[in-house]
Amino acid sequence: MSVEKGDCVEVEVVDFGSRGEGVCKYKGFTVFVEGVVPGDILETEIYLKKRNYAKGKVKNIIKASEIRQEAPCEYFDTCGGCQIQNVKYEEQLKYKKNKVENALQRIGKIEDFHISDTIGMEEPYRYRNKGQFPVQINNNIAEIGFYKMGSHDVVDLRKCLIQEKISDRIINLLRSIIRKNHISIYDERKHKGVLRHIVIRTAHKTKDTMVVFVTNGYDLPYKNTFIEELEKIPSIKSCIQNINTMKGNRILGLENRTLFGERVIMDEIDDLTFEISPVSFYQVNAIQTEKLYSKTLEYAGLTGEEVVFDLYCGIGSISLFLAKKAKKVYGVESVKEAIKDANENAKRNNIENVEFIHGKAEEVLPQMNKQGVKADVIVVDPPRKGCDEKLLETIVEMMPEKIVYVSCKPSTLARDLKFITEKGYSVDKVQPVDMFPHSTHVETVVLLSRVSNASSQ
Repeated sequence: MSVEKGDCVEVEVVDFGSRGEGVCKYKGFTVFVEGVVPGDILETEIYLKKRNYAKGKVKNIIKASEIRQEAPCEYFDTCGGCQIQNVKYEEQLKYKKNKVENALQRIGKIEDFHISDTIGMEEPYRYRNKGQFPVQINNNIAEIGFYKMGSHDVVDLRKCLIQEKISDRIINLLRSIIRKNHISIYDERKHKGVLRHIVIRTAHKTKDTMVVFVTNGYDLPYKNTFIEELEKIPSIKSCIQNINTMKGNRILGLENRTLFGERVIMDEIDDLTFEISPVSFYQVNAIQTEKLYSKTLEYAGLTGEEVVFDLYCGIGSISLFLAKKAKKVYGVESVKEAIKDANENAKRNNIENVEFIHGKAEEVLPQMNKQGVKADVIVVDPPRKGCDEKLLETIVEMMPEKIVYVSCKPSTLARDLKFITEKGYSVDKVQPVDMFPHSTHVETVVLLSRVSNASSQ
């Protein structure tokens, strides 16, 4: 028996969905409800009915789950940034481990593997070193914050408990200036207006901060007022105007102008120093990044004699970690600006046994394989969509002793591991890392080893 739109029914939440929504059952029929957690018993009103499922909204929590907690953020019910902040942190870590384990079993068809408990944070707040804040007009008032869940409507935030504290001060200051001077705000539907986003980046070790104004064109109204007020904050070492005249929801454009201070800020991971520009890819959680990279290095098991490939290497952060223990590292990345940053980072850290190559991994690796370049260890850290199948074919054809796969999406990780394990590799170790507390996202490091006497099929 199913339900109909407008029905109010009592259900129990049995699981999380892929986006952190509650999965409920009503007489065998699936109902999805936002903002609830497994173990909750609630009354829900059905607002959407499909053939195989329905969606409901909470009318009343009849009995709260033992894993539920009061979300400490006042914007939790509206902001889409922290989907599971109402779940006790130790339970969030269990959820993420189960998410990875289930994906590997269900999608990857992998059974015999060891998965460790998720590596969490001692203090899972104020960890993000980068915030990208859309600016929007609502009822003739400028608002700055994050998007509501599933929409492009901005939640006007006064503070964010997962951003560095300096972000709160800067956003509230800029909001005041924008409102007082009626500064032109970009309208993405009409492609008109000036100020699109404000991006704030903060170095974890030094707390040096960069503020980026993203504008639709070269004009920034009241530029001198912004500069004068931001220069009063000692930790702001860089203020940049980024020009983005493109339609769509891409945040940063290709051109940057320095308004005051430095073009970049510097940060450290372990004993390595990295340059951060407005467009650099840099992990947003420095504390967990050290743990992630250390685990990657541990799984690679380098002795100093290995040739290592780091595919999708970005600005070379993992490559430089590997280079300290390897004979030679090749980093491959398709973004030209990232390769430039990677070379600068290698020079800055006096690391010479690394070579960065600009190009698509699925094109560069087959070429190098044909040239006879060997690989003892291949590290791959692809985007959420996972690896191109041509790349996976080349990886197994090169027959490295070890493959270390770093993933930000369990489903595509599982899909790619299925391919690799069918070609003569075994999954030895799986380590989830909580890079994004209070969200449903999880990072994972996997060690694969070549099975003795196996070759690519």
